[in-house]
Amino acid sequence: MQKGLEILYIDDEVNNLLGFKASFRHQYVVHTAETTAEAREKLLANPHIRVIFCDQRMPGEFGVDFFARIKSEFPRPIRILLTAYADMETVVEAVNRGHIFRFVRKPWLEEEIISSIEEADKFYIANSMLDIRNEELQRAYDELDKFAYSVSHDLRDPLSGILSAVKLGLEFDQVERIHELLSLMDDSLTRLDAYIDSLRDYYLLRRGELLLSDIDFHALFEDIGQFYKMYTQNNDVVFAIDVVQHTTFKSDKAVLELILHNLLSNAFKYQRRDADNKSVSLSVNVMNDKATIVVKDTGIGIASEHKNDIFKLFFRGSDQAKGMGFGLYNVQSALLKLQGSIEVKSQLGVGTTFEVVIPNKGEIDLL
Repeated sequence: MQKGLEILYIDDEVNNLLGFKASFRHQYVVHTAETTAEAREKLLANPHIRVIFCDQRMPGEFGVDFFARIKSEFPRPIRILLTAYADMETVVEAVNRGHIFRFVRKPWLEEEIISSIEEADKFYIANSMLDIRNEELQRAYDELDKFAYSVSHDLRDPLSGILSAVKLGLEFDQVERIHELLSLMDDSLTRLDAYIDSLRDYYLLRRGELLLSDIDFHALFEDIGQFYKMYTQNNDVVFAIDVVQHTTFKSDKAVLELILHNLLSNAFKYQRRDADNKSVSLSVNVMNDKATIVVKDTGIGIASEHKNDIFKLFFRGSDQAKGMGFGLYNVQSALLKLQGSIEVKSQLGVGTTFEVVIPNKGEIDLL
């Protein structure tokens, strides 16, 4: 018996309402209504109601008609009809029109009501889980359609560029012209390579369990600093790194690196080209149960109307840099895998700050 389970009892006889509430108020949260109009208001005000009992002989509207009327607006609560006239015609009509889960004869017995509630609650949970799974499945199908279209488009685009360059190159004799075409081919192949990397990350996040290990953020951030050293020197971007870690931290290093590189890649790519003091900062503060990572840049920023879309698959908010629309989507997927969270603050033309919080997956030891 689940205490706190919410029930709605509808009956035009006040004594029946009082009797029902008195009998079951200790086991369940009981709402009552004297009319079907009042019942609808109770359903709107109490969205967690799981089971509805309604008398068939309601004034102005039969119980079966009420159930038929509300089933599209309130599809999840389980409907039980109370009647002293359970003839076959009523039964068939109730099942076909009102999707009635069960009949209970009046006057009802307490044991029968409890049995009906418990069975209805099990059915409610099963249906709710099925609805959730169906919603997840539909989202997966929608994503797959979008993914298939994008893959075919984004793979074909660089390959078409290479094929066009090859055909042109066969007609040229001058080395300089051929070098120009080779440069175009190099650009197309670089884009294709980046896209394949994004696909690898996309599938990495959907397969396998977490591979946990001790994370030394000093060593990890030093490697990251070396990785971006050539870029920062060639593009006059100051890259500042700060690590505060006095405890051990356990997580999946590959997934963690995926998050960091996607955030940093965007921070470098979307710098304001005309800015004098371009910078990117990366910091981490490891507390007992979590690591808080902040990536801050002086880039072009994110328009306010795009902030709710930046984590969607294939979304790109700017054409300043070439991208596939995987990066922040993969970041969010990685954080779901690590049970982490992310917040973004951005001002157009000023810069963007991402704050990532990742829970510690291991026992705490002082370093």
